[in-house]
Amino acid sequence: MNEKIARFFEERRPQTPCLVVDLDVVEQNYHALADALPDARIYYAVKANPAPEILSLLSRLGSAFDTASVPEIQMVLDAGCTADRISYGNTIKKESDIRRAFELGVRLFAFDSVEELEKISRAAPGARVFCRILTSGEGAEWPLSRKFGCDLKMARELLLKAKAMNVEPWGVSFHVGSQQKDLMQWDLAIHQVAMLFRELEVLGVDLGMINLGGGFPTRYRSDVPESAAYGQAIFDSLRRHFGNHIPETIVEPGRGMVGNAGIIESEVVLVSRKSAADAKRWVYLDIGKFSGLAETMDEAIQYPIEVLGETETETEAVVLAGPTCDSADVLYEKAEYKLPLDLKAGDRVRIHATGAYTTTYSAVCFNGFAPLQQYCI
Repeated sequence: MNEKIARFFEERRPQTPCLVVDLDVVEQNYHALADALPDARIYYAVKANPAPEILSLLSRLGSAFDTASVPEIQMVLDAGCTADRISYGNTIKKESDIRRAFELGVRLFAFDSVEELEKISRAAPGARVFCRILTSGEGAEWPLSRKFGCDLKMARELLLKAKAMNVEPWGVSFHVGSQQKDLMQWDLAIHQVAMLFRELEVLGVDLGMINLGGGFPTRYRSDVPESAAYGQAIFDSLRRHFGNHIPETIVEPGRGMVGNAGIIESEVVLVSRKSAADAKRWVYLDIGKFSGLAETMDEAIQYPIEVLGETETETEAVVLAGPTCDSADVLYEKAEYKLPLDLKAGDRVRIHATGAYTTTYSAVCFNGFAPLQQYCI
């Protein structure tokens, strides 16, 4: 348990559910990744947690930022960052939003289709563009395949087309999937990108940047490799496939930057069974899928859960669910979560490693429940 956060809960006793983020942990994570990848530029993925305190801290530390919308761009600018440290990394953008981002000073844009490239050429003349390629997402607990990226053949055609347009073809990006534990997934993608770089060089397009995306994990219920292991694997791969001509390299950590910095405290609302013969109790919390725990969908992300206070040591398997009147608001039914036999309504639990993708997934008053409150300390 993070002692700083535990002290905050003890002294402030905030109303539940709420998330508390330790900014010192965020700073430690930033330095760990920067040390692991000293030649790469960090572009924090704002969507993971856009708290002003986090953005201001990372801006002071020298981070750049990966943004998904004009409001995120404005948040980063308001945090003290300059536009030359911002990438508009969403491949799905309104032309009016591209134009507004360009007016705000953004000059780096992602695309994965000719239609998006044409929008950027019209709305952001002279901007640098990078093409996102498809990856399998194998090994990731939260895959990002299918919706984003194009195949290598199309990427080559698009970057060739970009050369003849009012933009600068600058690089290639990929994302190996969020919460990626397989270090070799970067090698597979870097190998493809290196081949693409060489093919385009022969055709007269000299690219200058490779965007390695995110995927850096946080620890949930099982151990994950340290930042240093990812850094070494990525550097070895870059050297193997690019030799001494490694291009400018950027990474886009989100979960790995803030995930382990946050803890949610929640209250047990109800403990019950569906029948006298039911083998599992149902434990309903005052937080669910629609108030911050959307990543429990398909039980993909499994958060460590701690019961507070003195309880029986004997436990049994439970179904964990949220408080809303929606049948989809079930957190864990197949995953093996065991809680004390004497657990009752009013007890408190802490959900660890919840600093990423919780407040940003919190719905606005679904069933009348307020969005997830956050405190940065």
